[in-house]
Amino acid sequence: PPLDAIREELVTSLEVRTGPQGNLLSPGPESANQLVISSPVIDSEQLSKIVHLAERADNPNGLTRVITCLYDAAGGPEALRDRLAEMRDEITAAIEDGALYIVLSDRHSNDSRAPIPSLLSTANMHHHLVRLKMRANIGMIVEAGDVREVHHLALLVGYGAAAVNPYLLFESAEDLARRELLVTVPPEKAIHNVISALEHGLLKVMSKMGVSTMASYGGAEIFEAVGLNSEFMAEFFPGTSSRVEGIGLDELAHDIAEHHRNAYPATNALPHRTLITGGQYKWRREGEQHLFDPESVFRLQYATRTGRYDVFKRYTARVDDRSSRLMTLRALLELKPAATPIDIDEVEPVSSIVKRFSTGAMSYGSISLEAHQTLAIAMNRLGARSNTGEGGEDPERLHDPERCSAIKQVASGRFGVTSEYLSYARDLQIKMAQG
Repeated sequence: PPLDAIREELVTSLEVRTGPQGNLLSPGPESANQLVISSPVIDSEQLSKIVHLAERADNPNGLTRVITCLYDAAGGPEALRDRLAEMRDEITAAIEDGALYIVLSDRHSNDSRAPIPSLLSTANMHHHLVRLKMRANIGMIVEAGDVREVHHLALLVGYGAAAVNPYLLFESAEDLARRELLVTVPPEKAIHNVISALEHGLLKVMSKMGVSTMASYGGAEIFEAVGLNSEFMAEFFPGTSSRVEGIGLDELAHDIAEHHRNAYPATNALPHRTLITGGQYKWRREGEQHLFDPESVFRLQYATRTGRYDVFKRYTARVDDRSSRLMTLRALLELKPAATPIDIDEVEPVSSIVKRFSTGAMSYGSISLEAHQTLAIAMNRLGARSNTGEGGEDPERLHDPERCSAIKQVASGRFGVTSEYLSYARDLQIKMAQG
């Protein structure tokens, strides 16, 4: 079951142990050749210490090797595949040369060399070593410029990275703070805030899966892919399912090359003039397409304010059309008509179907008295079930069969929960973790 990462913080830990794992059945001095890091998010100073670990005059290479995760963008998919193969050979050679730690870095890209997505690089190396039964011989650190949110960090850790240095995210936060754009804190505090946000976000992701420590989450691959084909998954992410198929390495290389061309335009135009605005998080006219764009929102608002059903139908038509073109998961499904008509007596009646309907668990405090009560009345009239949410229910409604919610929710905080409240429940819904 999931954990409450806030109230059960005492049993959670982001501490990471990385490096060669000695024989658990026969521990010796070599078993101590590990790094203990308080968090999987490391700053540039910590990374530098790892890179130069144990460097001496008689051992200039130290215990760490850095593998560059760049490839010739003009070479297309073949160049990308070749570079991934070269990286596998490099990490094998590094282990044979005595390296205990490896750093995968996408720094120093230029107009001809593009960075390989850090997740692809990490999974490529991780599974290569697993196949060779050498994964426990080395610790893997990732220095990546494409890590900018919690999900990216969770994926890298989940596919084998012991620690991640999102250097471009740090440098961006530091620059914004120094120029006092969007933030008004010192640069050092800005980086600290970024690390703290990533750590708390990762802990929340882990707790939703019932995992409390990094020792259990690292390399566990508790994910499912959307939009990647089976051949690609089998080669680089074996064991991870991808149910709806999608693109492969060729299309991925095309996307990388396109982003690279935008960053290094062939014309004399300044790079910042040719870079697209992105629009992944917020709609932009020239950026990523969104299902709910300004036109869709306008139609919905206009329809609800004026009560015009014809405008509402135009809104739904636009959303359905964009859903099909943007290939949402629901747009990939369609109703399959029966080969022969079915007698109406064999079809379950509407009155029976609606009894399985239920409302979302929205608490009284999250909406309003009128909305909360209306949902309960509507569901009771249909013979379906409404849900109180975690805030309980007005005791007066418990004695009114039409206004009483069928599903009583009990949150970890037990807000509004009394013995009377529980006795009027047709269904009990108990939250295993707050939030």
